[in-house]
Amino acid sequence: MSLLIALTGATGFIGQYLLRELPRRGHRLRVLLRRPTDMLVQGSSAVIGDLSRPQNMGAALAGVDAVVHSAGLPGTMSGIPEDDYRVLNTEATIGLAHAARRAGAKRFIFLSSIRAQCGPTADRVLTEDSEARPTDAYGKSKLAAEQGLAQIDVDWVALRLVLTYGPGVKGNMAQLMRLARSPYPLPLRGLKARRSLLSLDNLVGAIDAALTTREPLRRPLIVADPEPVSVPEMVAAMRRGLGRSPRLVPVPAPALRAFLSLAGRPEIYERLTGSLVVDSSALRRIGWQPSTETAAGLADLMRA
Repeated sequence: MSLLIALTGATGFIGQYLLRELPRRGHRLRVLLRRPTDMLVQGSSAVIGDLSRPQNMGAALAGVDAVVHSAGLPGTMSGIPEDDYRVLNTEATIGLAHAARRAGAKRFIFLSSIRAQCGPTADRVLTEDSEARPTDAYGKSKLAAEQGLAQIDVDWVALRLVLTYGPGVKGNMAQLMRLARSPYPLPLRGLKARRSLLSLDNLVGAIDAALTTREPLRRPLIVADPEPVSVPEMVAAMRRGLGRSPRLVPVPAPALRAFLSLAGRPEIYERLTGSLVVDSSALRRIGWQPSTETAAGLADLMRA
């Protein structure tokens, strides 16, 4: 099924990948840009559409079948005022959905986050039925956007993404990649916590499933690779992609905590030892079939 899709956030980490891959799945793209740019948009058309003025976006959205909204402030930025998250992640999303409804779009796909549902870790496997308890301004802004979408007469879906990896990834995953590239043994073998990750390939498949399903959605859906992995498994997969052995050594947890505290990075210990595992079976029930296993995806990422 070929659809005309309006895409926001096409200059971002995820948006750039969607810009390339959605046309390969047969869809036509209309890229909404805040200002003229020399960005190459292959197989797509580009129009000016300012998310801060969604009431003026009628022409930009005219005739589109669906909107994929990937623009917004990421949760990895520090020092961002809470009001900025509210304006750019919540109010702009709701305003764009209203504009999409007025333009006759049949579906609105919002790239939300698992942080709309929880903090950086969770003590149980999360499903869409788990109570939403965001712990920071970013997660709260994503949840508020989802709640706003539920009040609009448009078929919407909020894809709650876990930590997403692929070419150009930044933040915590980029830091782990730098560690994996180092020639030194790493004191990570004793870490047992498991985390769900998401490859860009699997994300594109999830968006395609949400675009083409005939089933009404109007709900959040969690997106993740099939199996969670531990940090040692992540590093081993990355080094395998580099053609190297894992070179992981066990270090007692208290010693690792003390070392990171002395280094002034105690928060890293919480990230390394906290689990965040999700269940994305609800998305599979509408036809999504993830194609990439995390270990293989991480190895391919390092080869690239």
